[in-house]
Amino acid sequence: MNSSYWLTNVRLENGYHFENEVITGTQTDTFHLLIEDGKIAKIVSSDTSIDDKLPRKNAGNLLALPSFKEMHVHLDKTLLGDQWRPVTPAANIFERFEIEKRVLPTLPTTTKERAKVLIETLMKAGSTHIRTHVDIYPEVGLDNLYAVQEALSDYEGRLSHEIVAFPQHGLLLSNSQDLVRQAVRQGATLVGGVDPATVDGDMERSLQELMEIAVEGNVDIDLHLHDPGQLGLATIKRLAKLTEEAGWQDRVTVSHAFALGDMAGREADDMAQMLSELGISIITSVPIGRVIPPVNFLHEKGVQVAVACDNIFDSWSPFGNGDILERAGRFAELSGRVTERKLAETIGFISGGITPLSQTGERLWPQVGDEANIVFAEASCSAETVARRAKRKAVFYKGNLVAGSFY
Repeated sequence: MNSSYWLTNVRLENGYHFENEVITGTQTDTFHLLIEDGKIAKIVSSDTSIDDKLPRKNAGNLLALPSFKEMHVHLDKTLLGDQWRPVTPAANIFERFEIEKRVLPTLPTTTKERAKVLIETLMKAGSTHIRTHVDIYPEVGLDNLYAVQEALSDYEGRLSHEIVAFPQHGLLLSNSQDLVRQAVRQGATLVGGVDPATVDGDMERSLQELMEIAVEGNVDIDLHLHDPGQLGLATIKRLAKLTEEAGWQDRVTVSHAFALGDMAGREADDMAQMLSELGISIITSVPIGRVIPPVNFLHEKGVQVAVACDNIFDSWSPFGNGDILERAGRFAELSGRVTERKLAETIGFISGGITPLSQTGERLWPQVGDEANIVFAEASCSAETVARRAKRKAVFYKGNLVAGSFY
């Protein structure tokens, strides 16, 4: 593709319609976008005559939105691309570990093949960034890491990614500390853990080891935390203290964080303030039937929160289709985000915080200089896109078409 070209007839949100200070709809207009070296170099009205000889791609008045970021997925676990199979019942998480260990090595498809099927699925749904957790444990060594790295390398220039070295079976319980360190040396960009108190059986030592590995390797942290109530809250508080002591502000994530849904009153205010001040982000997959973090409350308090898919047809769950927009719609339904503005803001939970409009209707995205990472949707506005799970026709990453088509 040429390094410079015009995206013509692009529909952008340009403000809100107000009636008696109440938002009644979203204003959109059509524009032409000049793309140069993967970035948006100019934004001009569609009434503007283009008199240069650069190539043009007609977006056909489709709505442009910032492309999505899938911030919690397991490329090495998925069964996509293999035959259908239901989930085998398990009495507890430890039994689930063993079932997965037995199932994955017996599949006729490779980890790389299945990972690529999921990557394609995510891209078609609009994701151009993937954070994937990769299981690290003695029986498999670094094989999952290498397979996922190979899969992702086939998409170089089509998406960005992060890899979390994830000791699924317990950092201490599976004695995987050295393996996780090796994974970091071999290219993992984050280090993870799971339920330090209930899986590892030693919250303090597990968190200490996790932080030590992160600091040694100069990588970020993404901890799976399912423990509810005071146990989960105590874990988050201790991790926060270690974050402050290590100077790891803005480098720590807690995934799931169900315990945050159990807090109330002053405790909730204090916890949100702590998370915000330390830049500890929260990721939720919006599971059905579980208490989830109070996303709206945390967001209002300045905590960075993302919505993600997590398990997508694997040994843990037969569900999931890799459509992060569908997950955002589920979140909007469950959390009462039904107004035009609240629905539109929901896009930010799947785009790294980027929304087309500010609360008052000023256009925030796109701006000249932004990377041309764009999803084109068959919708009138962001709010409709979320509420109706609008069809995505085309996906661009750094100005290159990576999924779908305008035609």
